[in-house]
Amino acid sequence: MVRKVSIGVLGIQGAISEHIASMEAALKETNTSGKVFVANHKEKMTDIDALIIPGGESTTISRVLHKSDLYNIISERIKENNLPIMGTCTGCVILSKELSDNVKDVKLLNAMDMQVERNAFGRQKESFEKPIDIQGFSSPYNAVFIRAPIIKKVWGKCKVLAKIDKKIVMARQDNTLAVSFHPELTSDLRIHKYFLDMV
Repeated sequence: MVRKVSIGVLGIQGAISEHIASMEAALKETNTSGKVFVANHKEKMTDIDALIIPGGESTTISRVLHKSDLYNIISERIKENNLPIMGTCTGCVILSKELSDNVKDVKLLNAMDMQVERNAFGRQKESFEKPIDIQGFSSPYNAVFIRAPIIKKVWGKCKVLAKIDKKIVMARQDNTLAVSFHPELTSDLRIHKYFLDMV
């Protein structure tokens, strides 16, 4: 029997529809049976095989996670190690164990052994694209950075996958993937396929 994967995209902020479209295309190109949908209720969160946390504003996403009780459900599944998660931009921030600015109004998921600096590349007007080398990829990936964080340091089980000018922009720990840029805003599906292999 062919397993059908169910992938939720956290429906609070960010490029939600773009992530859905990219993952649906990745499923199609890899001939993987599955469905991708917005996950914004605790009932849906218990049914998914994997979760994508898009960009947005970290304080807002953190607050909504707590008010909706999604934080507890996601945290429990992280502890049980049965929920692969990809966090992009703000999602990368939320997955970390530490923030460099030590802000108090963002409660992290503590999923990855890393410290993150929010908005490290500047404001919206300082957004840019740049080819980067990603471990395991045969050619450079054109990454889109929009108010992007950087991963300041990693420890424990967290492994660096990509850097830009010595700054860490992609890391993995077990079945959790942190990406500081926006793979959903390009036509290159390799990162979504990489995450699909983790599910």
